[in-house]
Amino acid sequence: QVQLVESGGGLVQAGGSLSLSCAASGRTIIGVAMGWFRQAPGKEREFVAAISWSGTNTYYADSVKGRFTISRDNAKNTLYLQMNSLKPGDAAVYSCAADQGGFRVNPPSRAYDYNYWGQGTQVSVSS
Repeated sequence: QVQLVESGGGLVQAGGSLSLSCAASGRTIIGVAMGWFRQAPGKEREFVAAISWSGTNTYYADSVKGRFTISRDNAKNTLYLQMNSLKPGDAAVYSCAADQGGFRVNPPSRAYDYNYWGQGTQVSVSS
């Protein structure tokens, strides 16, 4: 079992930056692919970014490519999402997710490939 707790959300002006963290506990995240998803009110959950267990491979939604950066520190059992040049359309609840492990080389972008989820942190962007 992996427990995930996000932090770092808040209110920021358009064009600003926020840094999200996802602290994992219960087991090491070595070997575990991880990702970020978001869900805005009235919309379906959507993929944001994913990272392989080693951090070597990353994958981004087109809507955030070039603005967001996913990273991880396996020694700290923590996942990060640096968000720059934020837009009002980025406002949502952001959740981190982890798979079962297995040392995936290519991190998954589909929600059903992930087994563990955090509660989410709210990101609001004012125009």
